[in-house]
Amino acid sequence: MALLRKAAAALLATASALIALPPTASAAPTPHGTLARETFDRLPLGPVTAGRGWTTDTSNGTLTVAPSTTGHGRELRIRTEGNGRAFLVFPDLAPPGNSYWARMRLHVADFPTAPDWAHWTIAEASGSDSPTLVRPLGGQYAPTDRGNFFGVGSDLGLTGDWTAWKTSAPAVAGKWQCAEFHLDATDNRVTVYLNGVEQPDLTVSTKNHGGTTDDFVFPTFDKLKLGWQLYQADPTPSSYDVRLDDIAVSTRRVGGCGT
Repeated sequence: MALLRKAAAALLATASALIALPPTASAAPTPHGTLARETFDRLPLGPVTAGRGWTTDTSNGTLTVAPSTTGHGRELRIRTEGNGRAFLVFPDLAPPGNSYWARMRLHVADFPTAPDWAHWTIAEASGSDSPTLVRPLGGQYAPTDRGNFFGVGSDLGLTGDWTAWKTSAPAVAGKWQCAEFHLDATDNRVTVYLNGVEQPDLTVSTKNHGGTTDDFVFPTFDKLKLGWQLYQADPTPSSYDVRLDDIAVSTRRVGGCGT
């Protein structure tokens, strides 16, 4: 009996010790509704081709983890030459209801000033069941208004290739901004927020968009690309430097942008 009591006491002590152990980093709870998150702070400095839950897509472009230009942590530096591309890619999204929010901090050193109507993309959402590419954050150089302007766009779907840029949303170079967008499948609606403020002029939906008279319809989203692509050859400037940080993709609005 004494031996049994000693054995039971030892097992109880071992169990108590295990319960008291702090959780490991891999066991840390994921915020409710989070589909993807990246701050780059735990990645080594230097060129990067993949991270936790994401990979990359490049052509004449590179992605590098660099010290933060704001003096805290690290950020992702994207550099492209000519009409190259460089994207961080979340390849396995499965948002419930085919709807989600995304937020990122964004810095573009320079936007194109040639050729006329040069078109660029920062975010592109797609799905394997449809060729439609939804571009919730991008824009265009408009020589008629002497500037670059943010706009929502799409390509390869029934509504064709379009970017609904608006002069009410100027794209400012050399400045950090906090950008958010909401993809809402109930009306195939894209809503954009800059620095915490909704940009209603940029909203598109099933019947209200910048393409043909056909309905704008989302694919079943499973991939999100964030980065930079310019589509026209021989642009001015000839290279582009973009910084990304504090990326979050969620079933609800993440916030944190302020005004």
